[in-house]
Amino acid sequence: MNLRYKLFTAFLGLIIIPLFILGMFMFFVTYNSIEKKYSQQSEYSLKAISYSISNVFKDMDNVTDNGIATSVFHMALSAEDPSKQDLTDAEQLSLNASQRNFRSLLYNHPSISYAFLYNFNGKGSSEIVSIFNKENFRTLPYDKFKESSLYQEVMALNGVPKWIAPHEYPDLTGVEPVFTQIRLIKELSFFQNIGILVVQIKNWEFESIFRNLKIGDSNQGVSFMLVNDDGMILFDPDRKLDGQDFRSFTNKEITFKPGFQSFKTQFAGEKSILSVYHLKGYPWSLVSTTSWNSLSREVTVFARWFVLVIFLCFLAAVIFNLFFMNRITGGIAVIVRFMRRVEDGDLTTRVEEKGNDELTLLAKGFNDLMDKINGLFNRIQVEQRRKNQAEMRVLQAQIKPHFLFNTLESINVLAVQNEGRKVSEMVYRLASILRISIQDRDEITLEEEVKHLRNYLDIQKFRFEDLFDYEIDIPDALLSCGILKLTLQPLVENSIQHGFEGIAYKGKVKVKGWEERGNLILRIEDNGIGMTSSQLSIFQYMVNETLEQKVGMEPVSRMHLERRGLGIRSVADRIRIEYGHRYGIFICSTPGEGTMIQCVIPKYEQGEDHYAKSITG
Repeated sequence: MNLRYKLFTAFLGLIIIPLFILGMFMFFVTYNSIEKKYSQQSEYSLKAISYSISNVFKDMDNVTDNGIATSVFHMALSAEDPSKQDLTDAEQLSLNASQRNFRSLLYNHPSISYAFLYNFNGKGSSEIVSIFNKENFRTLPYDKFKESSLYQEVMALNGVPKWIAPHEYPDLTGVEPVFTQIRLIKELSFFQNIGILVVQIKNWEFESIFRNLKIGDSNQGVSFMLVNDDGMILFDPDRKLDGQDFRSFTNKEITFKPGFQSFKTQFAGEKSILSVYHLKGYPWSLVSTTSWNSLSREVTVFARWFVLVIFLCFLAAVIFNLFFMNRITGGIAVIVRFMRRVEDGDLTTRVEEKGNDELTLLAKGFNDLMDKINGLFNRIQVEQRRKNQAEMRVLQAQIKPHFLFNTLESINVLAVQNEGRKVSEMVYRLASILRISIQDRDEITLEEEVKHLRNYLDIQKFRFEDLFDYEIDIPDALLSCGILKLTLQPLVENSIQHGFEGIAYKGKVKVKGWEERGNLILRIEDNGIGMTSSQLSIFQYMVNETLEQKVGMEPVSRMHLERRGLGIRSVADRIRIEYGHRYGIFICSTPGEGTMIQCVIPKYEQGEDHYAKSITG
């Protein structure tokens, strides 16, 4: 992954994604806390409504208690003409003091809609005594009232008021949404049951209670209703659901039990929060329904704005990545690409310098560094070439005296033996060898090197006529290749001088050459005495005292082996210096079977520039 994608991923992973996760977490926490907060608020509101309704009922209970205490209802039931006990129609002068006080109390309490008495001792028209008349209302006959379960319940309460909500007993209370109080009337002297009082109150006071008490914002879609324990909607301020079954609007099983309960469910096809509070002392429950969409509107708006902000941030990140980050990472990528070209060996590469920011300074620094590296590299090349030339002269100086000493020693032996013709031939061939050796050239053709080798071998044949034979097998196509002079002769000399030492059979030296994968391979094989592994270790390129001590040689033996391997090691060092560590001498030997020396150098024509090959190697 390149730097641009890393930065963009870091921006997403460290800023955008954490912000999104934090926002979603806060959204869900807030979303889930709405129901809890609103449930608490609706509980307070429903309790307040319950308290106000209870006060209305208690106030009316006090009014009827006053009528009982002042014997107003007793006088109405025991009057000679009960039909004339309507306090709204009677004249003020015809009323006694108790009736006048009770009438003033009724007028000062304008919520009363209708009031009448069932007379236990009356007959016919005297069974129903009107106290507070109401137009267009037909009272339920006493005989039918006695057949209802409500009558038994009122009698069982023994004077305690019984409140009836709208739609519970429409035969008794009518179809209007009014609340009705029913209570047993007793004669105070003997506590005999003399009648039943029925008082209806107007609903405008209840409507004002529901209308004036709202939960939260008026746009939240809150509605209230009064539901009995059987699930009938008794009172709906909006007059839309009166008398209907509450459970038909929701699929949740609801039990109207004492206390407060709140939950989220579907109501009338809309997701809502239902809060239910059971009125104390009454078989009714106050229910509030609130649209969930209206409650979560603010959170939803917040979530939309949050998503919009996150999207804008992401869009800004993409734009920043496209226009600004590409400029930064693109410049760095260009410099990295040029650095890789330098790693591949291209030291001439340069980065284009444009702009005036830090990337331009970095490009300029890279170019300045490459200029300095090129300067140092050129200096090192020149110094290395001079060093190699000096080392080559030293190694050649080692070879020339060594070969000349061995050859003169051979001529001396022939002269002692009075072999004049052989001495003449050896001197001629030695002159040819010296002519090549003293040339101020480090490199000759393979043809010249082979000619030099033949002269050397012929000299050795003059000295050791029956000691060995030789064979040279090099294709003519390779004779024009370039080679360091005095490469083959020291290797063959090692076979003759040391490989055939003390053998009882005739030795054989084979020199072969061929081309393999762009390299020139020269192999010298003999059937001499061979070498042990400890002897082979002396021919390493970097032999030292530690290795020699590890082999366990005596000082005299080490000197002998150093002299013995001087030619081979000199050739190996010259090849390594000239062509590089990929090329050199490889020796394989087995005691009693012979030695094989293989020389590997690059194949090139004489005069070609092969110095770059040694640098690469």
